[in-house]
Amino acid sequence: QVQLVESGGKLVQAGGSLRLSCAASGRTFSTAMGWFCQAPGKEREFVSAISWSGHNTYFADSVRGRFTISRDNSKTTVVLQMNSLKPEDTAVYYCAARVDDNIGTMASEYAYWGQGTQVTVSS
Repeated sequence: QVQLVESGGKLVQAGGSLRLSCAASGRTFSTAMGWFCQAPGKEREFVSAISWSGHNTYFADSVRGRFTISRDNSKTTVVLQMNSLKPEDTAVYYCAARVDDNIGTMASEYAYWGQGTQVTVSS
């Protein structure tokens, strides 16, 4: 079992930055992790993912160049640094963990999920 707790979401103005953190506990060894977002009335969408080592990352086209993802030395905390935020980034952001070390973009590939943290970007 893996437990995930997100933090860092809040209201920010367009053009601003936010740092989302995901603290993982449990069986996290050699697992890739990712971030997804879900806006009201929309399906959950892939944002970014990172491998266990942190050497491999992947981003959705909509955030590439604005967001970065990193993993701390203990591998138990994953950070999504969000820069140049836009109103369309407004959503609940979820941290997710896989049971393997493959980077995937489909929500169905992730076995564990956090409760989510709200990000609101005002124009």
